[in-house]
Amino acid sequence: MHPRIHAQNQPVSAALVMPATGETVTYGELESRANRAAHALRQLGLGIGDTVAMACDNRPEFFDLYWATQRAGLTLVPMSTRLKADEIAYIVNDSGAKALLISEYLAETAQELEKVRASMPGLNHICALGTIDSLPDWASLCASQPAAPIADERNGVRMAYSSGTTGRPKGIRHAGPGGDPVQPNTGALLFGKLYPLDESTVYLSPAPLYHAAPMGFTTAVQSLGGTCIVMTKFDPEEFLAEIERRRVTVTQVVPTMFIRLLKLPEEVRNRYDLSSLKSVIHAAAPCPVPVKRAMIEWLGPIIEEYYAGTEGISHVIINSTEWLERPGSVGRAIVGQIHICDDDGSELPIGETGTIYFGGGKQFNYHNDPVRTAAAGNPLHPGWTTMGDVGRVDEEGYLFLSDRKDFMIISGGVNIYPQEVENLLVTHPRVADAAVFGVPHPDFGEEVKAIVQPADWNDAGMPFEQELIVWCRERLADVKCPRSIDFETALPRAETGKLYKKELKARYWPAT
Repeated sequence: MHPRIHAQNQPVSAALVMPATGETVTYGELESRANRAAHALRQLGLGIGDTVAMACDNRPEFFDLYWATQRAGLTLVPMSTRLKADEIAYIVNDSGAKALLISEYLAETAQELEKVRASMPGLNHICALGTIDSLPDWASLCASQPAAPIADERNGVRMAYSSGTTGRPKGIRHAGPGGDPVQPNTGALLFGKLYPLDESTVYLSPAPLYHAAPMGFTTAVQSLGGTCIVMTKFDPEEFLAEIERRRVTVTQVVPTMFIRLLKLPEEVRNRYDLSSLKSVIHAAAPCPVPVKRAMIEWLGPIIEEYYAGTEGISHVIINSTEWLERPGSVGRAIVGQIHICDDDGSELPIGETGTIYFGGGKQFNYHNDPVRTAAAGNPLHPGWTTMGDVGRVDEEGYLFLSDRKDFMIISGGVNIYPQEVENLLVTHPRVADAAVFGVPHPDFGEEVKAIVQPADWNDAGMPFEQELIVWCRERLADVKCPRSIDFETALPRAETGKLYKKELKARYWPAT
């Protein structure tokens, strides 16, 4: 269960297809490319246990680096292409990276990093994936290396950094298994049991590979010998066209992609043959009930959801049949045991809402941050850890998410979960996206504020604001509804659908 095995058994089978360029990488080629990249990393002076950072858009070199570090005993730190130079420098320093590979997509950022090179004293090399003036070309370095494995192979690990929605990003470190790199992939073993993934799989990935889920699923598919179709960015109609063109069997999306697909004209949605699909997996953010119901009605009961996190402390799943019986649930835990606790850490009765903890999951720590690591634990129950989400469980163990604890609004002593309001707003036919959070109020502490991206910018203005407020009050308790609405042409979201509320809230709260 490793690409090297498939390189030996099916060397001409496609491991990767990039529709934007038409490039195909076979398993035989992936093996050679990964070996050359491993030799190149050794030539740069990186030995077993060292760290390499990568800021890369969706391109074949992403997999070269992933599988090179996995067999060279290195820690790979993938970074978002949204980051600015100072944010990249922070992660480089925090992770202890000795080399940084940055793609030409970020050429301007790379130039800025060159100007502040002295602020990254541990960084010995910056190489370009593609062409960036003044930077060494990674492809040329790899081309001069042998295609055979390096002599000192060792299983490596990756360390993902959180998105930093509530502060500086955190490196999430797990203990690596070590040993021979050609060993069973635990993620592939799990995904292969849950979903129809094997050598015949054609997997479509429309999201950035540097995020944990797209990276985890694509590399799991390559471990199992299937084919990954990797889009450079999500376009709803092109996504449907790729499913038809490549006869895609499995894909993974996020709720914002569902919303954009459903807002396509019906004649466009019906234009494409999607009959090859066996499973459509979604995660990363709560999905509004009407949106998911509409997707099941459109594609059939092949919509599958999971709730998990880079921390690896849990895996919660639900299929379409279960979800239709319990709309809004994210499922039951198959990794870790769910515990709902109050602010003191005491477990709450079934049905009550509180912080979600998991027991029995994978152990982790936040790199260089023992305070945050300790804060993720339950003060009364050692071994129970949380990702900061709030929710409840029913009598049968099905979990329902409310929101992140950090985003909860307390208005006049009442707890309000913005996700519920956001889920309602995005179902309005003239709303493309929405964010809800608390803003200062002199008497109640906070009041509910909404930022809306209208489907048509001509709607932005007071009449539509009042219409939406009334529309919300007809469907939700008054205390939960926005007291005011501002409009934006686009909201700051990651490609995974995660909303960067910190950026929006900062406009309305005093700097102190």
